[in-house]
Amino acid sequence: MSRVAIVGSCITRDVWRLSGETGAGLLYICRTSLPSLFAPPVAGFRPARTPPGDLKPMPHRAVVADLTKTAIAELVAFRPTHLIFDFIDERFDLVSAGDALATRSWELETSGYLSQRAFRGARDVPRLSPACDRLWREAAGQMAALIRATPLKDATLILHAAQWADVRRSAAGDRPLEGVEILPGRPTDPAAHNALLRRYEDQFRALAPPLAIVEAPGLRVADPDHPWGLSPFHYTPDYYAEIWRQLTALGVTAHALA
Repeated sequence: MSRVAIVGSCITRDVWRLSGETGAGLLYICRTSLPSLFAPPVAGFRPARTPPGDLKPMPHRAVVADLTKTAIAELVAFRPTHLIFDFIDERFDLVSAGDALATRSWELETSGYLSQRAFRGARDVPRLSPACDRLWREAAGQMAALIRATPLKDATLILHAAQWADVRRSAAGDRPLEGVEILPGRPTDPAAHNALLRRYEDQFRALAPPLAIVEAPGLRVADPDHPWGLSPFHYTPDYYAEIWRQLTALGVTAHALA
């Protein structure tokens, strides 16, 4: 029985759901960044007892984990047989609050937590900045060291190499995907983020123990009918089916997601 941990985004989690697979035994760590994972907790942060704003329980847990830094201990204790990384969530800016870093996701902004005293005087670290590049390289080295020093070294390590789609499916055939935003009202350059993803993947492969690679570059097409809506990283069903085929070849089993 495989025990799969994902440090990444919905593009990997949805491989199970959108390929029609069900089961149990998945640890999903999302809405974070490698620099945020290894930073100190946000001093003085107080989570709400129930999800604030429009957040559902799972996204709220992800935000709280990113601010309180519980994910690394949970990951090691989980002792996965397979550990999958994808870097699609490495698109958000970081927030520097004292000695801490957090991920400025839509969920964090929606939560209202940025108005807490813990974030007074906080500043953004833009994702495409040299400062963020430096923080990410350092954290990638920390993740590689963590893997080697813990039971994670016994897991099959997998990199889900993904890119933002530049075309969308339509009844008249594939069309350019335009008007891409990181967060609502904040347009961005997909080409710059795809170049960043390639650098991240190359750096991580150079630092980490050997990784198996799963990818489907010819199937990166945005799907307007995707359950989560149209997005450069919400692909058509054939993409997920192909990634699932590659994962099963690496020993991932269908019962690894509830």
